[in-house]
Amino acid sequence: MTVRSGSDQRQGPPVPAGVNHRHRRPGLSWLLWWLVTGLLALAALPLNVALGAVKFDVPPLVAFVAGIGQSTALILIVVRPRAATELQFLAVAVFAVAIPPDSQSTWPLTVPGMFTLIAHIGLIAAHKTRRAALTTWWASTLLLTLVVLFDPRGRSLTDGLTMMILYPSLSAIVLGVVLMSRRWREIRRELADARHDVEVEHSQRAIAEERTRIARELHDVVAHSMSVIHMQATSASYRIKTLDPDTKDEFVRIAAGARSAMREMRHVLAVLRDESADAELTPVPDLGRLAELVESAGRAGVPVEVHVTDAVRATVLPESVALTAYRIIQESLSNVIRHAPGARTAIHLGLEGADLVLSVVNDAAAQPAEPMEAPGRASHGLSGMRERVRLVGGSLEIGPRDEGGYRIAARLPAGGHE
Repeated sequence: MTVRSGSDQRQGPPVPAGVNHRHRRPGLSWLLWWLVTGLLALAALPLNVALGAVKFDVPPLVAFVAGIGQSTALILIVVRPRAATELQFLAVAVFAVAIPPDSQSTWPLTVPGMFTLIAHIGLIAAHKTRRAALTTWWASTLLLTLVVLFDPRGRSLTDGLTMMILYPSLSAIVLGVVLMSRRWREIRRELADARHDVEVEHSQRAIAEERTRIARELHDVVAHSMSVIHMQATSASYRIKTLDPDTKDEFVRIAAGARSAMREMRHVLAVLRDESADAELTPVPDLGRLAELVESAGRAGVPVEVHVTDAVRATVLPESVALTAYRIIQESLSNVIRHAPGARTAIHLGLEGADLVLSVVNDAAAQPAEPMEAPGRASHGLSGMRERVRLVGGSLEIGPRDEGGYRIAARLPAGGHE
């Protein structure tokens, strides 16, 4: 039997097919940015040039160069945001100085120039960091303040008062809306990522739980049967006095094969088992098959006495509790067969209040046990018992007896705890 290593098996399941929320078509995103900035630049250019030259008496050449600068700055934001901001501020300063003092304009910004500068702030907020957006907004406000205070044409502070109130207010609103919208998109993306991670984790957990359940059932069912086979083959020469040497050798080979099969199964269990997963119980065997366990243990040379009270026979146990009781008895008998062959064993089942109380008590071994596995091999039998009892909300006591042998006692809620 070939078994892959545990590290190979525990890489986790493949990520479910679907959109990866962390990678969202970067090529399409860049194309959209170029399209948006290009359209804004094309819309701002004729307005800045035409209105600057015709409406506000700015020299046509100056209006054309400054308009080109403001529009180019919008496009340049995508690749060179710092250079774009410097170019935008330079164009704004040129327009402010070029507007004649007697012009009926909203100095120090023309109306198209103000909206172009606001668009610049909005694009920075949408494309760059929050810190970069706030820095650019403060810098633009400071620029206008310095232009008004140190105007080379000698205009007063009151000439620029309207724009000094209007621009910071409108630009702050746009900045806030863009930043909040961007943060909302980030939150939605984080939520989508979190949902994706939860789905992956749920898928991994479901697989781990199923692997644990399979490992537990494999141990409980196959280990018991292999233990019986091993003990029957090992004790055949003692129980049957008329065996010839060839037959004895055949039984020895059967016992060796059983030990080898158990070792292989342990490798499989080590790969499958995940102690941290809470596997869901599946209603398979119950106490109605108790006689089969007793019969198989008897064939392996272990005399078993069963005491079941009438109250237990008259009670319909929850499927999970019945399965847990069955598996505890099965594992206990397997342990007796492996470690105390020939020991007399007593099974007691009764009701105390709303609890099913069971115990499996065996005497000391009647004959030396031949180990089925190498010393030091990890065993999942007792841990599997504890896990089953925990899942149904019961309690378990395990330990050696003072007079020799071993005792396993469990108290399981029989009142329908699922």
